[in-house]
Amino acid sequence: MEIRDKVVVVTGGGGGIGRALCQRFALEGARAIVAADLDLAAAQDTVASIAAVPALAIGANVAREADVQRLVQGSLDQFGQIDVFCSNAGIYFEGSEATPNADWQKIWDVNVMAHVYAARAVLPHMLGRGSGYLLQTASAAGLLNQIGSAPYGVTKHAAVGFAEWLALTYGDHGIKVSCLCPQGVRTKMLLGEDGSKDSFLLEGSVSAEHVAQAVVAGMRA
Repeated sequence: MEIRDKVVVVTGGGGGIGRALCQRFALEGARAIVAADLDLAAAQDTVASIAAVPALAIGANVAREADVQRLVQGSLDQFGQIDVFCSNAGIYFEGSEATPNADWQKIWDVNVMAHVYAARAVLPHMLGRGSGYLLQTASAAGLLNQIGSAPYGVTKHAAVGFAEWLALTYGDHGIKVSCLCPQGVRTKMLLGEDGSKDSFLLEGSVSAEHVAQAVVAGMRA
């Protein structure tokens, strides 16, 4: 898959890996980019940073299926098609088996169900065209695990499993699927809001821009 001339939607596009993906896709010559984020102002900042490419900012809570449906429909209304959907938004907090049910549900809705909602919303369009690309952001925690956070490790394993299922189920129907599983990435999730958070993952960590470059290379391969 080459990004050039493609319409790309990125959730969590207001910062971190999502913003870096939007910016990199613009450099690769995307036809249009939709940056979606819970923080609409952050998504608008991303769009402003890629002014050379037609772009749209949409506020959306990916934990709500109606918001994801609205995101897909708004993107189709604006640009006529969606070639690549990057289900990238995610959250993290520390926890264990003792973490309250409400918190388990919250992280499940964002880190797993958002991928399900995205597939439900965009696959009919992609299958109708006979082509499309789903990029699912999980984590190395989905291949290994997450020290200090059972909810994060469990939900990222589920995200990897769902991406694998999508690839197996729709690969013969023109749908390509990639699962992005980075380890330490220097974003607010790792560093904290003020950049002072300490983490064992800092050693060997990479920039969000490095991840975006790897995504483009992986999709091309």
